[in-house]
Amino acid sequence: MAEPPASGPVPAPDLSVVLPVYNEGEAVEAVLRGLAAGIRTPHELVVVYDFDGDTTVPVIQRLAAEIPNLRGLRNDLGRGVLNAMKAGITGTSAPYVLISMADGSDEPTAVDPMVELARGGADLVAASRYMPGGRQIGGPLLKRLMSRTAGLTLHWFARVPTHDPTSNFKLYSRRFLDSITIESTAGFELALELTVKATLAGRRVAEVPTTWRDRTSGQSNFKLRQWLPHYLHWYRVAFFRR
Repeated sequence: MAEPPASGPVPAPDLSVVLPVYNEGEAVEAVLRGLAAGIRTPHELVVVYDFDGDTTVPVIQRLAAEIPNLRGLRNDLGRGVLNAMKAGITGTSAPYVLISMADGSDEPTAVDPMVELARGGADLVAASRYMPGGRQIGGPLLKRLMSRTAGLTLHWFARVPTHDPTSNFKLYSRRFLDSITIESTAGFELALELTVKATLAGRRVAEVPTTWRDRTSGQSNFKLRQWLPHYLHWYRVAFFRR
């Protein structure tokens, strides 16, 4: 009987989907299953947690048998969502990196169109709530108003190519990430920093419409008052460092 052909190495994914988590527990299962089923691009799902006792870890371990492209990654850069995102970027090697939230607010169906734009030359692709065809469902009114105002004024007056620069649901090319130094020090300002830097560097920035939905379980870790000064810093950079 002929020997079965030797299996070669598993091909590297085209896309690394990075999901920072903090005690999401069983609620993350539906999100991970939705991403695994909804993304056709060869990808890996990388769930980044801060400590071994995080309630998300057992869920990752259980689902890994069913979702072979799922893995956990411990964030050893220091606790917090910013360091988790940075750990996810440095702990992956795919040519494209997508940051997505583990609370179910982001649309998996937006990911493949984002990858196509990146393959066409875009170094940053935003899933936009504020471009035609996009929308936002739920969320605190003040946060929504500030996000929309910041996004549209940056687009109209600072010539930032996306209508939604503050959203963290973004895809980046590895070549762009390797060309910059991340300066953010607080929370979700990273997306705005990278958008502003891509714009000022003349990188191609693209966007696709998406519907963002406020989380239906768990508690948001967004700290508006604490992080607002950091957002304002990059807002000023977009206007005055051209």
